[in-house]
Amino acid sequence: MTSIHQQVSAQPDVTAAAVIAASRELLAPALRTAIATLPDSMSRIAGYHLGWWDPAGRPESADTGKALRPALALSAARAVGGDASAAVPIAVAIELVHNFSLLHDDVMDGDATRRHRPTAWTVFGTNAAILAGNALLTLAFNVIAHDQRAVWLLTDAVQELLDGQSADLSFERRIDVSVAECRQMAIAKTGALLGCACELGGLAGGASSDQSIRLRGFGRRLGLAFQFVDDLLGIWGNPTLTGKPVHSDLRSRKKSLPVVAAMNSGTRAGEELAALYCRQAPLSRAELAQAAGFVELAGGRDYGQDQADALLANAMADLTGAAGSRGDELAALALMATHRER
Repeated sequence: MTSIHQQVSAQPDVTAAAVIAASRELLAPALRTAIATLPDSMSRIAGYHLGWWDPAGRPESADTGKALRPALALSAARAVGGDASAAVPIAVAIELVHNFSLLHDDVMDGDATRRHRPTAWTVFGTNAAILAGNALLTLAFNVIAHDQRAVWLLTDAVQELLDGQSADLSFERRIDVSVAECRQMAIAKTGALLGCACELGGLAGGASSDQSIRLRGFGRRLGLAFQFVDDLLGIWGNPTLTGKPVHSDLRSRKKSLPVVAAMNSGTRAGEELAALYCRQAPLSRAELAQAAGFVELAGGRDYGQDQADALLANAMADLTGAAGSRGDELAALALMATHRER
């Protein structure tokens, strides 16, 4: 990990915060223009979910998220020597797909909070939130309708994302989930869209076939590393930073990567964790803390951290092969995504 830190810090003028800020300047006007084309019933929910206004449609400065995925697309265009403005439609489409998935995830998971605010379904109702998610998905393809190759690649990524979400839901009814299954689910659910963002952004910037393949690999590995970190935050993250209650993933008995690793560890702690997960009654605060302790004792926490670090190293190798020294923006974003507070 030290070498990766050094690689990014060797570019003193490039920080993830600066990259995100520059990306937002390009993304925000185009994203608002796209949302404005939706029917009022859909745009009101979408704007609330995106943090632009309150439930009544009054302007509000709420947490809008990091917009990592569109930033990856725009930076990928620059990494291959192109103009980031050429990738703006791609960035908008990627952000729309991502937020479609969040709206539906919140409904399926029953999450009441996102980005420190009530989730859209708790404010507008379940059916309305589902419809708003559908509206964002169809809008995403409308934005890039002029680029058939982009439509095909994004379609494939969305299908993979949906397959990953389906697998994640199926895990809720099973106790015998393997680590390999869980990794494949995470690659599909998270890695597919990040890989697509990097590949399509690179193609918009003029990437060669080899560069686009390497950028896709970078994004997919980064996506899996990101999911490992996200799963650690779902158990041990600071609620003031994550916007979710402590032990939120354990409360919902989520079969996250560290949990599945712990359950498959062959340890006494892993068996105790599985027993808690099999209980019908909600877990008390003390039991949630106990479950977190079992995950750690069974090696799930160390496994998650080690895997995130190894995946980041491999992603950086892909990035070097695709962009050489021009990949500094993507490197900074990768380091930010995998070194959130945990």
